[in-house]
Amino acid sequence: MPFIWLAYFFPLAALALGLAVSVLPVPFTGALSFVETVLLIGTSFAAVHHAEGISSRIGQPFGTLILTLSVTVIEVSVLVAMMLNGENNPGVGREAVLSTVMFVCTGVVGACLLVGALRHREQEVRQQGVNGYLSVIIAISVLCLLLPQNTHAGLMGAVDPFQISFIMCGTVVLYGAFLFMQTVRHRADFMPEASEPAPARPRRLVVHIPLLLAALGGIVLVSSGVAAGVEELLDRLHLRDPDAVISAAVVAMLLLPETITAIRAARANDLQRSINTALGSALATIGLTMPAMVAISVWVDRPIYLGIEPEDRVQLLLVLVLSIVSFGTGRTNLLNGFVHLVLFAIYVMTLFVP
Repeated sequence: MPFIWLAYFFPLAALALGLAVSVLPVPFTGALSFVETVLLIGTSFAAVHHAEGISSRIGQPFGTLILTLSVTVIEVSVLVAMMLNGENNPGVGREAVLSTVMFVCTGVVGACLLVGALRHREQEVRQQGVNGYLSVIIAISVLCLLLPQNTHAGLMGAVDPFQISFIMCGTVVLYGAFLFMQTVRHRADFMPEASEPAPARPRRLVVHIPLLLAALGGIVLVSSGVAAGVEELLDRLHLRDPDAVISAAVVAMLLLPETITAIRAARANDLQRSINTALGSALATIGLTMPAMVAISVWVDRPIYLGIEPEDRVQLLLVLVLSIVSFGTGRTNLLNGFVHLVLFAIYVMTLFVP
């Protein structure tokens, strides 16, 4: 495979640069931030490559789980770096979670359905498995993004730490229950028809596992420089809602490898794997990223906002309802993809013209 050496170069380069910047008194510059950004994007692709290498040898659905958890670690590290960079950015967490749900459930899912329909006309998914994803995504999205500002404390303009902590614990419990159903109790609902887990190859796992860990470690180390560079660049544009655009830009950058993986699976007529990858990413983000960011905000004593704006509420509820309808029959076609992509275009428009 051409350029396969990049999957080995980027993790080691990001790890080396991150350690150097952490240990040596290297001043922040735009050039350094640009190099760190390139390394972060390349290392994200490398992390997905090694996660897929592990996935192909341990079988589904555990393989997809490793992929989504890897992307979640990457996203948390970058978003936390943005939240802690310079002045406090209390809205970054909620905007990132909202952007992930909107990007995945409109853009990524829409692209997968469109590409799959153009090549295969109609495709099928295991409806029970998709319903499992959507039920937990809907519950956690409403709990994290809508409920906090509609409680008595939220309507009074305050944040009740006990309420938020309880909601975050419930979020983690819901995600844990979903993982149990996906990997133990109802594994067949999340696997393609007539699929068989690939046998493990210890020699290749010995290569993929250390490099995946190196990639994740490198991303964590360079994320602070990337966050500072992205914020400095977008601050010059004088945007109306900079937190939303910054969070969306980071989410789009980090979801790119997983998006490519999902679209390739849809094009190969493996829509089940495509949806597992896409919805698994959204679920892991809202089920793990938000609780992690809330915990870190409490630990470092910095506030974090959870409520979203009225136009965002309308779009969030619309896309959640649409997702139920699109997968309601277990069969998808071209129209489903178009509708999701139109909503994605409108969401992107509202980022710049709120």
